[in-house]
Amino acid sequence: MKLANRVAALTPSTTLEITAKAQELKAQGHDVIGLGAGEPDYNTPEHIMQAAIMAMKEGHTKYTPTGGLSQLKQAIIEKFQKDQNISYNQKEIIVCNGAKHALYTLFQVILNPGDEVIIPTPYWVSYPEQVKLAEGKPVYVEGLESNSFKITPEQLKSVITDKTKAVIINSPSNPTGMIYSKEELQKLGEVCLEHGLLIVSDEIYEKLIYGENHHTSIAQISPDFKEQTIIINGVSKSHSMTGWRIGYAAGNMAIIGAMTNLASHSTSNPTSIAQYATIAAYTGPQDDVETMRHAFEERLTIIYDKLIQIPGFSCLKPQGAFYLFANVSKAAELAGFDSVDNMVKAILDEEKVALIPGSGFGADDYVRLSYATSLSILEEAIERIQSFMNRKMNK
Repeated sequence: MKLANRVAALTPSTTLEITAKAQELKAQGHDVIGLGAGEPDYNTPEHIMQAAIMAMKEGHTKYTPTGGLSQLKQAIIEKFQKDQNISYNQKEIIVCNGAKHALYTLFQVILNPGDEVIIPTPYWVSYPEQVKLAEGKPVYVEGLESNSFKITPEQLKSVITDKTKAVIINSPSNPTGMIYSKEELQKLGEVCLEHGLLIVSDEIYEKLIYGENHHTSIAQISPDFKEQTIIINGVSKSHSMTGWRIGYAAGNMAIIGAMTNLASHSTSNPTSIAQYATIAAYTGPQDDVETMRHAFEERLTIIYDKLIQIPGFSCLKPQGAFYLFANVSKAAELAGFDSVDNMVKAILDEEKVALIPGSGFGADDYVRLSYATSLSILEEAIERIQSFMNRKMNK
Protein backbone atom coordinates (compact mmCIF):
# COMPACT_ATOMS: atom_id res chain seq x y z
CA MET A 1 0.00 0.00 0.00
CA LYS A 2 1.29 3.46 -0.88
CA LEU A 3 1.82 5.73 2.10
CA ALA A 4 0.68 9.33 2.29
CA ASN A 5 3.11 11.80 0.77
CA ARG A 6 3.32 13.71 4.04
CA VAL A 7 4.99 10.78 5.82
CA ALA A 8 6.97 9.40 2.91
CA ALA A 9 9.17 12.50 2.95
CA LEU A 10 9.90 12.39 6.70
CA THR A 11 13.43 11.94 7.97
CA PRO A 12 13.66 9.56 10.96
CA SER A 13 14.79 11.10 14.25
CA THR A 14 18.58 10.76 14.36
CA THR A 15 18.52 10.87 18.15
CA LEU A 16 16.09 7.98 18.46
CA GLU A 17 17.84 6.04 15.69
CA ILE A 18 21.23 6.14 17.44
CA THR A 19 19.64 5.44 20.82
CA ALA A 20 17.87 2.37 19.38
CA LYS A 21 21.16 1.09 17.93
CA ALA A 22 22.87 1.57 21.29
CA GLN A 23 20.07 -0.30 23.05
CA GLU A 24 20.37 -3.14 20.54
CA LEU A 25 24.09 -3.46 21.28
CA LYS A 26 23.36 -3.40 25.03
CA ALA A 27 20.85 -6.21 24.58
CA GLN A 28 23.60 -8.23 22.90
CA GLY A 29 25.69 -7.86 26.05
CA HIS A 30 27.97 -5.00 25.03
CA ASP A 31 29.02 -2.32 27.53
CA VAL A 32 27.52 0.65 25.70
CA ILE A 33 27.69 4.25 26.87
CA GLY A 34 24.81 6.24 25.43
CA LEU A 35 25.33 10.00 25.22
CA GLY A 36 22.43 10.48 22.87
CA ALA A 37 19.01 10.74 24.49
CA GLY A 38 17.98 14.14 25.79
CA GLU A 39 16.65 13.33 29.22
CA PRO A 40 17.91 13.84 32.78
CA ASP A 41 19.32 10.79 34.53
CA TYR A 42 17.51 11.69 37.76
CA ASN A 43 14.22 10.08 38.71
CA THR A 44 11.14 12.27 39.03
CA PRO A 45 11.13 13.95 42.49
CA GLU A 46 9.31 11.97 45.17
CA HIS A 47 6.61 14.54 45.98
CA ILE A 48 5.58 14.58 42.31
CA MET A 49 5.25 10.79 42.18
CA GLN A 50 3.26 10.81 45.39
CA ALA A 51 0.86 13.35 43.92
CA ALA A 52 0.23 11.00 41.00
CA ILE A 53 -0.40 8.08 43.35
CA MET A 54 -2.81 10.17 45.39
CA ALA A 55 -4.62 11.26 42.22
CA MET A 56 -5.14 7.62 41.26
CA LYS A 57 -6.38 6.70 44.73
CA GLU A 58 -8.82 9.61 44.68
CA GLY A 59 -10.24 8.44 41.35
CA HIS A 60 -8.79 11.14 39.11
CA THR A 61 -8.36 8.62 36.30
CA LYS A 62 -11.03 9.86 33.91
CA TYR A 63 -11.16 12.26 30.97
CA THR A 64 -10.16 15.84 31.68
CA PRO A 65 -10.88 18.99 29.65
CA THR A 66 -9.08 18.78 26.32
CA GLY A 67 -6.85 21.77 27.05
CA GLY A 68 -5.90 20.60 30.52
CA LEU A 69 -7.15 20.79 34.08
CA SER A 70 -8.11 24.25 35.28
CA GLN A 71 -5.90 23.74 38.36
CA LEU A 72 -2.91 22.94 36.17
CA LYS A 73 -3.51 25.90 33.91
CA GLN A 74 -3.61 28.09 37.01
CA ALA A 75 -0.30 26.63 38.22
CA ILE A 76 1.24 27.39 34.80
CA ILE A 77 -0.14 30.94 34.89
CA GLU A 78 1.40 31.48 38.33
CA LYS A 79 4.70 30.04 37.13
CA PHE A 80 4.80 32.56 34.24
CA GLN A 81 3.95 35.39 36.60
CA LYS A 82 6.63 34.40 39.10
CA ASP A 83 9.43 33.50 36.69
CA GLN A 84 8.96 36.00 33.83
CA ASN A 85 6.37 38.49 35.10
CA ILE A 86 4.10 37.61 32.17
CA SER A 87 0.33 37.52 32.65
CA TYR A 88 -1.87 34.96 30.91
CA ASN A 89 -5.44 33.79 31.41
CA GLN A 90 -6.66 30.22 31.13
CA LYS A 91 -7.93 30.68 27.56
CA GLU A 92 -4.36 31.49 26.56
CA ILE A 93 -2.97 28.16 27.84
CA ILE A 94 -3.22 24.64 26.42
CA VAL A 95 -1.72 21.58 28.12
CA CYS A 96 -0.52 18.93 25.69
CA ASN A 97 1.03 15.47 25.62
CA GLY A 98 4.55 16.86 25.92
CA ALA A 99 6.14 20.00 24.45
CA LYS A 100 6.70 18.10 21.19
CA HIS A 101 2.95 17.60 20.84
CA ALA A 102 2.37 21.27 21.63
CA LEU A 103 4.68 22.23 18.76
CA TYR A 104 3.10 19.71 16.41
CA THR A 105 -0.40 20.97 17.17
CA LEU A 106 0.71 24.59 16.78
CA PHE A 107 2.11 24.04 13.30
CA GLN A 108 -1.02 22.14 12.29
CA VAL A 109 -3.24 25.10 13.14
CA ILE A 110 -1.11 27.99 11.83
CA LEU A 111 0.28 26.63 8.54
CA ASN A 112 -1.33 26.36 5.14
CA PRO A 113 0.36 24.56 2.23
CA GLY A 114 3.49 26.46 1.20
CA ASP A 115 3.70 28.67 4.30
CA GLU A 116 7.30 29.14 5.40
CA VAL A 117 8.78 28.75 8.87
CA ILE A 118 12.26 30.12 9.52
CA ILE A 119 14.38 27.63 11.44
CA PRO A 120 17.84 28.64 12.68
CA THR A 121 20.51 25.95 12.36
CA PRO A 122 21.65 23.98 14.27
CA TYR A 123 18.07 22.99 15.09
CA TRP A 124 16.24 20.41 17.18
CA VAL A 125 15.61 17.46 14.88
CA SER A 126 11.80 17.58 14.93
CA TYR A 127 11.25 21.22 13.95
CA PRO A 128 11.57 20.78 10.16
CA GLU A 129 9.70 17.47 10.14
CA GLN A 130 6.75 18.94 12.02
CA VAL A 131 6.62 21.90 9.65
CA LYS A 132 6.63 19.53 6.68
CA LEU A 133 3.84 17.43 8.23
CA ALA A 134 1.73 20.60 8.32
CA GLU A 135 2.51 21.09 4.60
CA GLY A 136 4.72 24.05 5.42
CA LYS A 137 8.21 24.75 4.14
CA PRO A 138 11.23 24.92 6.48
CA VAL A 139 13.57 27.81 5.63
CA TYR A 140 16.99 27.47 7.24
CA VAL A 141 19.24 30.24 8.52
CA GLU A 142 22.70 29.26 9.70
CA GLY A 143 23.63 30.25 13.21
CA LEU A 144 27.38 30.55 12.79
CA GLU A 145 29.72 29.14 15.43
CA SER A 146 31.50 32.51 15.36
CA ASN A 147 28.24 34.03 16.64
CA SER A 148 27.64 31.31 19.24
CA PHE A 149 25.30 29.52 16.80
CA LYS A 150 22.78 32.39 16.98
CA ILE A 151 21.20 34.19 14.04
CA THR A 152 21.29 37.96 13.53
CA PRO A 153 18.46 40.36 12.60
CA GLU A 154 20.12 40.87 9.21
CA GLN A 155 20.08 37.12 8.54
CA LEU A 156 16.44 36.93 9.59
CA LYS A 157 15.44 39.81 7.29
CA SER A 158 17.26 38.26 4.34
CA VAL A 159 15.01 35.16 4.19
CA ILE A 160 11.60 36.71 4.88
CA THR A 161 9.16 36.42 1.98
CA ASP A 162 5.46 37.01 1.55
CA LYS A 163 4.98 33.35 2.51
CA THR A 164 6.86 33.55 5.83
CA LYS A 165 4.51 32.73 8.70
CA ALA A 166 6.73 32.14 11.74
CA VAL A 167 10.24 31.93 13.14
CA ILE A 168 11.44 29.48 15.80
CA ILE A 169 13.64 30.65 18.66
CA ASN A 170 15.02 27.94 20.95
CA SER A 171 16.85 29.39 23.97
CA PRO A 172 18.63 27.69 25.67
CA SER A 173 19.22 25.70 22.52
CA ASN A 174 19.14 22.03 21.77
CA PRO A 175 21.74 21.06 20.51
CA THR A 176 24.15 23.94 21.22
CA GLY A 177 23.23 25.02 24.75
CA MET A 178 23.52 28.67 23.73
CA ILE A 179 21.25 31.44 25.04
CA TYR A 180 19.95 34.57 23.33
CA SER A 181 20.44 37.71 25.42
CA LYS A 182 17.61 40.17 26.04
CA GLU A 183 19.24 42.60 23.61
CA GLU A 184 19.51 39.97 20.89
CA LEU A 185 15.88 38.94 21.38
CA GLN A 186 14.79 42.58 21.27
CA LYS A 187 16.35 43.06 17.83
CA LEU A 188 14.97 39.81 16.43
CA GLY A 189 11.56 40.62 17.86
CA GLU A 190 11.50 44.02 16.15
CA VAL A 191 12.06 42.32 12.79
CA CYS A 192 9.22 39.89 13.52
CA LEU A 193 6.85 42.70 14.47
CA GLU A 194 7.77 44.68 11.35
CA HIS A 195 6.89 41.72 9.14
CA GLY A 196 4.00 40.30 11.18
CA LEU A 197 5.75 37.01 11.95
CA LEU A 198 4.62 34.67 14.71
CA ILE A 199 7.45 33.92 17.16
CA VAL A 200 7.57 30.32 18.36
CA SER A 201 9.65 30.48 21.53
CA ASP A 202 10.76 27.02 22.68
CA GLU A 203 11.83 27.46 26.32
CA ILE A 204 11.91 23.83 27.47
CA TYR A 205 15.46 24.20 28.91
CA GLU A 206 14.84 27.48 30.74
CA LYS A 207 15.65 26.06 34.18
CA LEU A 208 19.02 24.64 33.10
CA ILE A 209 21.24 27.74 33.00
CA TYR A 210 24.89 27.92 34.09
CA GLY A 211 27.42 30.45 35.29
CA GLU A 212 26.38 34.10 35.15
CA ASN A 213 23.91 33.49 32.34
CA HIS A 214 20.16 33.89 32.70
CA HIS A 215 17.08 33.13 30.65
CA THR A 216 14.88 35.79 29.07
CA SER A 217 11.62 34.98 27.33
CA ILE A 218 11.04 37.18 24.29
CA ALA A 219 7.41 37.46 25.42
CA GLN A 220 8.41 39.30 28.60
CA ILE A 221 10.24 42.09 26.76
CA SER A 222 7.12 43.99 25.67
CA PRO A 223 3.34 43.56 25.36
CA ASP A 224 3.69 43.68 21.56
CA PHE A 225 6.22 40.84 21.61
CA LYS A 226 4.00 38.84 23.93
CA GLU A 227 1.03 39.19 21.57
CA GLN A 228 3.19 37.93 18.69
CA THR A 229 4.69 34.97 20.62
CA ILE A 230 3.64 31.43 21.41
CA ILE A 231 5.74 30.02 24.27
CA ILE A 232 6.35 26.28 24.30
CA ASN A 233 7.44 24.72 27.58
CA GLY A 234 6.93 21.71 29.85
CA VAL A 235 8.24 19.75 32.80
CA SER A 236 10.24 17.06 30.97
CA LYS A 237 13.67 18.65 31.44
CA SER A 238 13.13 20.92 34.44
CA HIS A 239 11.55 18.28 36.69
CA SER A 240 12.91 15.09 35.07
CA MET A 241 9.45 14.08 33.83
CA THR A 242 10.20 13.03 30.24
CA GLY A 243 7.96 9.94 30.41
CA TRP A 244 5.00 11.77 31.95
CA ARG A 245 4.42 13.65 28.68
CA ILE A 246 3.20 17.03 29.85
CA GLY A 247 4.01 20.17 27.91
CA TYR A 248 2.08 23.31 27.13
CA ALA A 249 1.72 26.35 24.90
CA ALA A 250 0.88 29.89 25.97
CA GLY A 251 -0.12 32.82 23.79
CA ASN A 252 -2.73 34.29 21.48
CA MET A 253 -6.21 33.14 22.48
CA ALA A 254 -7.37 32.40 18.93
CA ILE A 255 -4.35 30.18 18.25
CA ILE A 256 -4.66 28.39 21.58
CA GLY A 257 -8.38 27.88 20.94
CA ALA A 258 -7.66 26.33 17.55
CA MET A 259 -5.02 24.06 19.09
CA THR A 260 -7.55 22.96 21.70
CA ASN A 261 -10.15 22.18 19.03
CA LEU A 262 -7.63 20.10 17.09
CA ALA A 263 -6.53 18.23 20.22
CA SER A 264 -10.17 17.40 20.97
CA HIS A 265 -10.19 15.31 17.79
CA SER A 266 -6.71 13.81 18.14
CA THR A 267 -5.76 13.13 21.76
CA SER A 268 -8.89 14.01 23.79
CA ASN A 269 -6.74 15.19 26.69
CA PRO A 270 -3.34 14.79 28.34
CA THR A 271 -3.07 11.91 30.83
CA SER A 272 -5.06 12.83 33.93
CA ILE A 273 -2.64 11.57 36.58
CA ALA A 274 0.33 13.17 34.80
CA GLN A 275 -1.51 16.49 35.00
CA TYR A 276 -1.95 16.13 38.75
CA ALA A 277 1.74 15.26 39.03
CA THR A 278 2.59 18.45 37.12
CA ILE A 279 0.48 20.54 39.48
CA ALA A 280 2.67 19.21 42.28
CA ALA A 281 5.79 19.89 40.22
CA TYR A 282 4.92 23.58 39.86
CA THR A 283 3.30 24.24 43.24
CA GLY A 284 5.56 22.07 45.41
CA PRO A 285 9.21 22.51 46.53
CA GLN A 286 11.72 23.31 43.78
CA ASP A 287 14.83 22.05 45.61
CA ASP A 288 15.22 19.05 43.29
CA VAL A 289 15.21 21.33 40.24
CA GLU A 290 18.19 23.25 41.60
CA THR A 291 19.97 20.08 42.75
CA MET A 292 19.76 18.68 39.24
CA ARG A 293 20.83 21.95 37.62
CA HIS A 294 23.85 22.18 39.94
CA ALA A 295 24.88 18.60 39.12
CA PHE A 296 24.72 19.30 35.38
CA GLU A 297 26.82 22.41 35.81
CA GLU A 298 29.42 20.51 37.81
CA ARG A 299 29.61 17.79 35.15
CA LEU A 300 29.92 20.40 32.42
CA THR A 301 32.81 22.11 34.16
CA ILE A 302 34.77 18.86 34.43
CA ILE A 303 33.90 17.12 31.20
CA TYR A 304 34.25 20.17 28.93
CA ASP A 305 37.96 20.53 29.73
CA LYS A 306 38.50 16.84 28.98
CA LEU A 307 36.56 16.90 25.72
CA ILE A 308 38.53 19.72 24.12
CA GLN A 309 41.77 17.81 24.78
CA ILE A 310 40.73 15.10 22.30
CA PRO A 311 42.61 15.59 19.00
CA GLY A 312 40.46 17.37 16.43
CA PHE A 313 37.65 18.23 18.87
CA SER A 314 36.68 21.86 19.46
CA CYS A 315 33.64 23.11 21.31
CA LEU A 316 32.05 26.33 22.53
CA LYS A 317 31.19 25.99 26.21
CA PRO A 318 27.39 25.82 26.48
CA GLN A 319 25.47 28.27 28.65
CA GLY A 320 22.47 26.02 29.32
CA ALA A 321 20.64 22.74 28.57
CA PHE A 322 22.79 19.56 28.97
CA TYR A 323 24.55 19.09 25.64
CA LEU A 324 28.02 19.65 24.25
CA PHE A 325 27.97 20.43 20.53
CA ALA A 326 31.49 19.75 19.34
CA ASN A 327 33.02 20.55 15.96
CA VAL A 328 34.74 17.30 14.97
CA SER A 329 35.39 17.91 11.27
CA LYS A 330 39.14 17.99 12.00
CA ALA A 331 38.88 14.81 14.07
CA ALA A 332 37.16 12.98 11.22
CA GLU A 333 39.93 14.09 8.88
CA LEU A 334 42.68 13.04 11.31
CA ALA A 335 41.03 9.64 11.81
CA GLY A 336 40.68 9.04 8.07
CA PHE A 337 36.89 9.31 7.68
CA ASP A 338 35.14 11.02 4.80
CA SER A 339 32.29 12.23 7.01
CA VAL A 340 31.45 12.83 10.64
CA ASP A 341 28.49 10.43 10.30
CA ASN A 342 30.83 7.56 9.40
CA MET A 343 33.14 8.41 12.28
CA VAL A 344 30.20 8.39 14.72
CA LYS A 345 29.17 4.93 13.47
CA ALA A 346 32.73 3.67 13.93
CA ILE A 347 32.95 5.04 17.47
CA LEU A 348 29.73 3.19 18.34
CA ASP A 349 30.90 -0.04 16.70
CA GLU A 350 34.45 -0.02 18.04
CA GLU A 351 34.23 1.82 21.37
CA LYS A 352 30.54 1.35 22.16
CA VAL A 353 29.98 5.07 22.73
CA ALA A 354 26.80 6.49 21.18
CA LEU A 355 27.06 10.09 19.97
CA ILE A 356 24.53 11.95 17.83
CA PRO A 357 25.89 13.20 14.49
CA GLY A 358 25.28 16.85 13.76
CA SER A 359 23.73 16.03 10.39
CA GLY A 360 20.45 15.43 12.23
CA PHE A 361 20.61 19.01 13.50
CA GLY A 362 21.53 20.59 10.17
CA ALA A 363 25.24 20.86 11.04
CA ASP A 364 27.29 18.12 9.38
CA ASP A 365 30.64 18.95 11.03
CA TYR A 366 29.44 18.43 14.59
CA VAL A 367 28.41 15.83 17.15
CA ARG A 368 26.11 16.23 20.13
CA LEU A 369 27.01 14.68 23.48
CA SER A 370 24.54 14.69 26.34
CA TYR A 371 26.04 15.09 29.81
CA ALA A 372 22.79 14.09 31.50
CA THR A 373 24.48 11.03 32.94
CA SER A 374 26.92 10.34 35.79
CA LEU A 375 30.36 11.92 35.82
CA SER A 376 32.09 8.53 35.98
CA ILE A 377 30.27 7.39 32.84
CA LEU A 378 31.09 10.65 31.07
CA GLU A 379 34.78 10.32 31.93
CA GLU A 380 34.81 6.73 30.67
CA ALA A 381 33.19 7.85 27.41
CA ILE A 382 35.81 10.55 26.88
CA GLU A 383 38.59 8.02 27.53
CA ARG A 384 37.12 5.65 24.94
CA ILE A 385 36.83 8.40 22.33
CA GLN A 386 40.40 9.48 23.10
CA SER A 387 41.55 5.88 22.65
CA PHE A 388 39.68 5.68 19.35
CA MET A 389 41.35 8.81 18.03
CA ASN A 390 44.81 7.71 19.16
CA ARG A 391 44.39 4.34 17.46
CA LYS A 392 43.15 5.82 14.18
CA MET A 393 45.85 8.48 14.06
CA ASN A 394 48.65 5.99 14.75
CA LYS A 395 47.68 3.56 11.99
